[in-house]
Amino acid sequence: MDKILIIEDDETIRIGLKYYLNAENFETFEIGTCKGVTDIIKNNDISLILLDLNLPDGNGFDLFNEIKKEKDLPVIFLTANDLEVSIVRGLDMGADDYITKPFKARELVSRIKNVLRRVNKVNSNIINIKNIKIDLNQAKVFKDDKDVFLTALEYKILLTLALSPSVTFTREKILADIWDVNEAYVNDNTLTVYIKRIREKIEDDPNNPKIIKTVRGIGYKIEL
Repeated sequence: MDKILIIEDDETIRIGLKYYLNAENFETFEIGTCKGVTDIIKNNDISLILLDLNLPDGNGFDLFNEIKKEKDLPVIFLTANDLEVSIVRGLDMGADDYITKPFKARELVSRIKNVLRRVNKVNSNIINIKNIKIDLNQAKVFKDDKDVFLTALEYKILLTLALSPSVTFTREKILADIWDVNEAYVNDNTLTVYIKRIREKIEDDPNNPKIIKTVRGIGYKIEL
């Protein structure tokens, strides 16, 4: 589920956006000031930011620069000012889109989805799951942006699950995909050992896993 951060000082607009975006299956975070924005970005896997240019404690353009220093996230400017100079300035700074108030919620959602499609296409070789990133080009795994060493087999198991998040894989299916042989000839106790090792490397608490979940009596799945 994509997570949208709404930075807007008008509480009525924030509430309306939260309601509509939640109905469109987006998870939302809201804040009405510049202060506290970087903390939200640091502690949550934000997919896109809606940024009002006029905030009570700062300028939206300046905040945009601070956001980009923290993390390169897609940003759509919300502005009551439709002057061309403001629009051009925002786009020249690297904003992904803008929309002027008042706007229709449906139009905003359409713009959000278009931006996310573009970003996901560019990042199609990166899989993000909570604080774990899998770089398909490098065949590397990162936890909190730090390199995690996985053996070739551990990487294959993790990738098999990660390529189809929320899908439950039977143990037999995982083994068949990894070894490309008839799963009947493989002792699946080996898989249990490897799952344990992967969890020890990527989970914050391997004994209470939040990423690779066991589906009792069936197998495993990646929890988003």
